[in-house]
Amino acid sequence: MRARVERRDRLGPVVRVAGADVAYARSGKALCAAVVVLDARTLATVAQHVAVQPVTFPYIPGFLTFREAPAVEDAFAGLPLRPDLLLVDAHGVAHPRGFGLACHLGVVLDVPTIGVAKTVLVGSSLPPGPCRGDRGPLLHEGEVVGATLRTRAGVAPVYVSTGHRIGLETALRWTLALAPRFRLPEPARRAHAAATAARALLP
Repeated sequence: MRARVERRDRLGPVVRVAGADVAYARSGKALCAAVVVLDARTLATVAQHVAVQPVTFPYIPGFLTFREAPAVEDAFAGLPLRPDLLLVDAHGVAHPRGFGLACHLGVVLDVPTIGVAKTVLVGSSLPPGPCRGDRGPLLHEGEVVGATLRTRAGVAPVYVSTGHRIGLETALRWTLALAPRFRLPEPARRAHAAATAARALLP
């Protein structure tokens, strides 16, 4: 599936943007996947769906897709409308196998996706400058696989990489535009809130 990832822009007008995230029940036996859709201009929430599934795959670093993707796909399928761009709280090509959860979802759902992670999985980078919008390349085995991006001055950066059907520069531009107030872009932040709220209802 990695060969199917497109690392160049192939996205039309972006009217609706979505975020995807997963939260686990306290028991560790179930997970809640949320996809929240926002108006790309106003950032108003226009739709969301949460899918709850049992955990059927063990936690293995680098294989998060097998654990979380089925539930995210179900949540995406339950949306009443289709987003034009999806931001995933996970890595894209900045992954040991060059195919993180953001890539998998982009390929399977055939939607442009961006991986926006809070921690680095592979690669190294000098810290970006202290100002909002400062960035630096994330290098792995001599290749640029993503970038560190400062979305808020004086706050830890996020790690951005291509998921599918989008180039890195466009991914960085959208990530910054969708993070006007907080470290995480609004679609991912609201998906996290929705998944966490759903988790609170589970045993």
